Amino acid sequence: MNRDTQSMASGTGRKVTTRPSLPDPLQRIIDARHHDPFEVLGRHKDDGQTLVRVFIPWCTQVRLTETGAPLQRIEGTDLFEWRGDGSNLPEHYQLTWTDNDGVEWTDYDPYCFPALIGDLDLHWFGEGRHLHAYRFLGAHFREVDGIDGVHFAVWAPGAERISVVGDWNRWDGRRHPMRVRGGSGIWELFIPGVSSHSHYKFEIRNREHGTIHVKCDPYGQAFELRPGNASLAMRPGQHHWQDQTWMEARHELDWLHAPMSIYEVHLGSWQRDEQGQFLNYRELAERLVSWVTELGFTHIELLPITEHPLDASWGYQTTGYFAPTSRFGSADDFRWFVDFCHQHGVGVLLDWAPGHFPKDDWALARFDGSPLYEHEDPRRGEHRDWGTLIFNYGRNEVRNFLLSSAIFWLEEMHIDGLRVDAVASMLYLDYSRDPGDWIPNEYGGRENLEAIHFLRHLNEVTHSEAPGSMVIAEESTAWPQVTRPVDVGGLGFSMKWNMGWMHDTLQYMSKEPVHRKFHHSQLTFGLLYAFNENFVLPFSHDEVVHGKGSMLDKMPGDSWQRFANLRLLYTFMYTYPGKKLLFMGSEFGQYAEWNADTELDWHLMEDERHAGLKQLLGDLNRLHRYEPALHQYDFEAEGFRWIDCNDADRSLLSYARRSDGQLSIALMNFTPVPHQRFRLGVPEHGSYHLALNSDAGFYSGSDMPVQSDYQSESVPWMNQPVSIVIDIPPLAGLVLLKS
Repeated sequence: MNRDTQSMASGTGRKVTTRPSLPDPLQRIIDARHHDPFEVLGRHKDDGQTLVRVFIPWCTQVRLTETGAPLQRIEGTDLFEWRGDGSNLPEHYQLTWTDNDGVEWTDYDPYCFPALIGDLDLHWFGEGRHLHAYRFLGAHFREVDGIDGVHFAVWAPGAERISVVGDWNRWDGRRHPMRVRGGSGIWELFIPGVSSHSHYKFEIRNREHGTIHVKCDPYGQAFELRPGNASLAMRPGQHHWQDQTWMEARHELDWLHAPMSIYEVHLGSWQRDEQGQFLNYRELAERLVSWVTELGFTHIELLPITEHPLDASWGYQTTGYFAPTSRFGSADDFRWFVDFCHQHGVGVLLDWAPGHFPKDDWALARFDGSPLYEHEDPRRGEHRDWGTLIFNYGRNEVRNFLLSSAIFWLEEMHIDGLRVDAVASMLYLDYSRDPGDWIPNEYGGRENLEAIHFLRHLNEVTHSEAPGSMVIAEESTAWPQVTRPVDVGGLGFSMKWNMGWMHDTLQYMSKEPVHRKFHHSQLTFGLLYAFNENFVLPFSHDEVVHGKGSMLDKMPGDSWQRFANLRLLYTFMYTYPGKKLLFMGSEFGQYAEWNADTELDWHLMEDERHAGLKQLLGDLNRLHRYEPALHQYDFEAEGFRWIDCNDADRSLLSYARRSDGQLSIALMNFTPVPHQRFRLGVPEHGSYHLALNSDAGFYSGSDMPVQSDYQSESVPWMNQPVSIVIDIPPLAGLVLLKS
């Protein structure tokens, strides 16, 4: 039976007759609409005696386990009572009952345990300042006075009644109603005897209109494998972290001046097993780390592995903000994945989507029957382009939910950074909206002031609580100071994707070389703003899907020229200021667009052209990583200097990259015309060594002869004090290092 419809709340269970004189609190228990079941159920004083009252549907008889005393059924109901001398009854007593099938059950009465959430936790959560709300909200195994059980807690201020339903109580919403904690909107219940891996949800009765909603846990840390969507009650992780050296180094990391080259990965389609099925996180870790370290990447970035219902969403329509998806294994399997990466010197970044969430009726949408996590007005609360809902960043508890999610991944899962998806959609109230289809802010502007406040708080909190971690914005507009500190008016992000550079460069490279001289400014314009922000240069998954073609497919010309152009493009990218990001498959020149339903075309590695491209990527990564001039000042103008940016007729570019005491020269030829005895100005006297030539034979280039070492001549050239003479191969990028 479907868990979403199996609930036995009032009006859907078996018919019972009630006595006309039944007190209202008891009737509300029977009707499953009591906000405080502890008022009725459990242990109470009654005229000098002890009263024990329980409500157990589908039950024939109940007794107190310790004394054997039977409880009497209140006629026509599933309420049972015992009155007597309770001096010998333990504070936490057990019940033994027989169900309709004749099976006997024994466990502690949940309604003889106190509330467990502290007032300070409630206060901080209500103010939006609790960074670890996931530690008391959700489902947590606890031991109370030596008794093992699960503490369930959920925020739903619009509810009249909430029950925990699961596979231990027949998904019956009458069985385990929760207590509400004053005006906090938080409901809780400790249920002894729930076993690990139990499926559960929250059944919510709306206070205004009495509708019933069966929801998975917003703070759930594990979910069943899709197409199921129940939350799982899991014991604390058993993984013992072995990455202390990495984490200590991260704490002290100066990422502004460190090399950073990111391999972007969708785990479900990177590699699969022989049957075409998903690999486990542990298998993926070993294969992926081997590949990434061979190629020299410093980090991997995972498309969202936060739990999501639809494979085709790639994870961006999240329903589990505190749970790695069960598609690839358990949470401990994922911890092992991150730990293995760290032990082998690979950082792990995670795509994180706080800008929107899906409309699935079992998840966050209208969680308690009202627009709780989202805005009620669709002009503020809905992305019609994506069919998703927008978080209400003005609500303390919603901000707290998202902040806690960020901290969870950075602290509990040792993630090294978050890439925040679709930041532009958060910043602008009129994002992708027609005139009149959005509501201005209080000053009449289009800026989403509540989202801005949230993003600034997010960046302050993560940088404070997880030093050395990074938060990277996918922000596609000219919003100022995205990566500048909050205290000077910025948004506080660590880095931002350079979408302008990406679009300009790909448009330029798509042109036939004979026409490139008319578009030369697309290569040079980016330097006018390159140091306004801390930029990442992204050739991401978005550029190789939905009809855009693969990276190789974007290149013009015959087969040789396409590979040469792509080698040239990557050389330009790796010598240009900014951190690097490349989507999987692009490193060896996949022909086809990315298909999330199957693994990459690994057989292409048998072709020397693809193998050569992969070899070039590895060498570029190593050069970028170990040559400080190519990374130390990625974000500062002192690290870059044009040598010649005006040679549009020959489509040549030359520039210098600097670090403290080191110098590198990059020379790019964007046409298939070679140049013999080309004089190139250089900023310093000395010897220069050719460190990389993208046209070399071992990259499957033309292998035009080029000498390895050059001595500067006292001939001023290109506004430089000295120069060298060099041969330039066709469609090639050259990188020289000053000895």
